Amino acid sequence: MIIVMAKNATTPLSKTPSGISGLDEVTQGGLPTGRPTLICGSAGCGKTLFGVQFLVKGILDYNEPGVFMSFEETVKDLSVNVKSLGFPLDKLAAEKKLRIDYVRVERSEIEETGEYDLEGIFIRLNHAIDSIGAKRVVLDTIESLFGGIENAAILRSELRRLFQWLREKGVTVVITGERGEKALTRQGLEEYVSDCVILLDFRVADQIATRRLRIVKYRGSEHGTNEYPFLIDDQGISVIPITSLQLNHSVSKEIISTGIPMADKLFDSGGVFKGSSLLLTGSAGTAKTIMASSFALASCKRNERTLYFSYEESKEQLLRNMMSVGINLRTHLQSGLLRVQSVRPSLSGLEMHLMMILKLMEEFKPQTVVIDPISSLLSIGSISEVRDILIRVIDMLKTKKINAFFTSLTQAGSSVDDSTVLAVSSLADIWIELTNDCREQQLGRNMRVIKARGMSHEMQPQPFSTTSKGIIDPRPLKK
Repeated sequence: MIIVMAKNATTPLSKTPSGISGLDEVTQGGLPTGRPTLICGSAGCGKTLFGVQFLVKGILDYNEPGVFMSFEETVKDLSVNVKSLGFPLDKLAAEKKLRIDYVRVERSEIEETGEYDLEGIFIRLNHAIDSIGAKRVVLDTIESLFGGIENAAILRSELRRLFQWLREKGVTVVITGERGEKALTRQGLEEYVSDCVILLDFRVADQIATRRLRIVKYRGSEHGTNEYPFLIDDQGISVIPITSLQLNHSVSKEIISTGIPMADKLFDSGGVFKGSSLLLTGSAGTAKTIMASSFALASCKRNERTLYFSYEESKEQLLRNMMSVGINLRTHLQSGLLRVQSVRPSLSGLEMHLMMILKLMEEFKPQTVVIDPISSLLSIGSISEVRDILIRVIDMLKTKKINAFFTSLTQAGSSVDDSTVLAVSSLADIWIELTNDCREQQLGRNMRVIKARGMSHEMQPQPFSTTSKGIIDPRPLKK
């Protein structure tokens, strides 16, 4: 349980961790303890999963037993549906930490009389709570319970009575509800008697499915008011707060190599600051991936764990191609220092890519991250959306003092006006531009440092060549 002082309040507001990764950051602590929270949304948005995860995480992480009362799915169906996510409902039930109760409500059996009440539900729910000492309760879904009532006065009265009974019971409750046509719920009343209302949304734009979460209200507490992307994967629901972290991370004065001797010489310091972000731009065939791989190799040689995201080449293709220029990544891949993650951006939305990056960082704990190329992300999002994602990534890398190397494909003949460059160039600490040109009827390559925060650097384009030994300066050594 987390206690948060409400603004201008004299008593603390207790909050219960939700068990949903990222949501407690948005709610500034979790869901209101001992009060009902309404989770509403259209079919397939994740309401039931939200409730199950709230209970399971409460049991496993906080030792708080829970009760799940379902009005739609049987106990067997519910257990099967969430088993693939690693939620052991049967095991927790056998240990008497979880109680699942299926209540079948027939619409035809509901009589609209002044005597209609929920006494039977209260008795069953009270027994379930007391039998295991439950601290958390989920009711899924509420319209199944009230679907046969058309009398607004009776409906409002019974809703208020249910919510008041839950408050008096002192349990933290999640109630799910289907979204209505003109209101957040079908009846349009639940949101008014709930202390916290969270709206889940599932939408498809340009054939890419995305999910969003918004906290509509939270009595007695400040909270994030934006729409936040959330994901459903093999570990359940994860929320991605898109607001940037504060610019208060520490910095290092340590200098590290880019992995390319002639590139290091472009900086008066002989390299780049550890924990900085480096952007490499250039058109097709300018050796961006070679430089990115050189950076990764140098990191591995420093015994640093390196995470390489390849959006255009498979892992085996990348390893084979780099061997042709003397870059042996396979050795470090086998030793465990290097991890290559190859995936097509079009496989999922931007949020899924962000979550994949964050999860792999948490799992692998790298000291260097390479993303090659970030321009591929523009195929599934706008410039502003890609920029928002990269802000989160760069902020996270800087906070953890992780070396970052990004490549971006630009159109031939363009540079600072290219949309991919505009999306991220201001965020990067170092920006190197690669170009191809013709010199004496031969194609040549140049690299130029456009900016390098905190250090002096060479301003003029410098020629380079790619050989079986990597990137070299083709100019003869001065005697």
